[in-house]
Amino acid sequence: MDSAMVPKIFFQTLHPWQIDHRDDIGFQFRLIHCASWSATIIFLISACACAENIRPDKNNSQQTALTFNQHIRPILSEHCFACHGPDEANREAGLRLDQPVSATALLDSGTHAIVPNKPTESEIIARTTSDDTDLVMPPPSAKLGQLSLSDIAILKQWITDGATYEPHWAFLAPKKPKSTPPASHPIDDIVSRHLSKHGLQLQQKASRTTLLRRATFDLTGLPPTATEVESFQANSSPDAYRKLLDRLLQSPRYGERMASDWLDIARYSDSYGFQRDTPRPTMWPWRDWVIKSFNDNIPWDNFVLWQLAGDLLPDATQEQMLATAFNRLHQQENEGGSVAEEYRVRYV
Repeated sequence: MDSAMVPKIFFQTLHPWQIDHRDDIGFQFRLIHCASWSATIIFLISACACAENIRPDKNNSQQTALTFNQHIRPILSEHCFACHGPDEANREAGLRLDQPVSATALLDSGTHAIVPNKPTESEIIARTTSDDTDLVMPPPSAKLGQLSLSDIAILKQWITDGATYEPHWAFLAPKKPKSTPPASHPIDDIVSRHLSKHGLQLQQKASRTTLLRRATFDLTGLPPTATEVESFQANSSPDAYRKLLDRLLQSPRYGERMASDWLDIARYSDSYGFQRDTPRPTMWPWRDWVIKSFNDNIPWDNFVLWQLAGDLLPDATQEQMLATAFNRLHQQENEGGSVAEEYRVRYV
């Protein structure tokens, strides 16, 4: 913006010593006027910056491949599944948009909700873009919100590409990626391909000291000792790094490091919370059990199952019953006048 367009008062108030403060009313007016112009200029600059950021890149010829689970399912789940999803009791017109057979079947109206490769013949596009309140989907009475222009564009593109459905991601078997030179590991290959999209390259291989520090911090939460650094640097064996990892995984500190994340997620505390925040002296055995579980490397399914319902297992062990303390980690009032049934419903 040309400075000639900005009133002189704006520049004057940038240097308050140039203003006659004896006129209090005038000064206050100028101050308010200056603040208004400042806000306006900041807004214009921000708007220009935003416009620059959202301007499409004409040189970017790559188009993100749309997938049902990542791009389509969230849209349908938010706006459509309430009436056209898995819930049979609330399903309208016998249409399920979460299954390809139903979504592409002939409807009673003689149309198809989705016609692969033909968005103009797909009723879902006609309904979501309709201006008729009796036809538009989702209907205003459902209070599900209308699809945005970007959502509609994504649906159109997905249908144009063939409207390929996917099972829920939880039921898709993971595929082991294949490494391509110069990557020596699948993870390196994945990272390298993502970096190349942005014109970047992998860094040079880290020094032995850096590898030692990274592994030790990641697996124990502590830095390596000077003795450990000297020993690792002096070890030229090709399997030195593997042996380092084995040693760190066998360290008691490993369980403490891994447990710290789980304790945070579970909201572990040595006190009850609320305004009194009285000590909770009987919860620490569960904390120690979590640490021991990581050090003993118990199977993940057992780790979760025992915490949720260990006491309900046949012939439950003391360890399995202890694990269920997970269900009692929340804030508790512990007031003497609590109603037993209310206490049970609220906290259990």
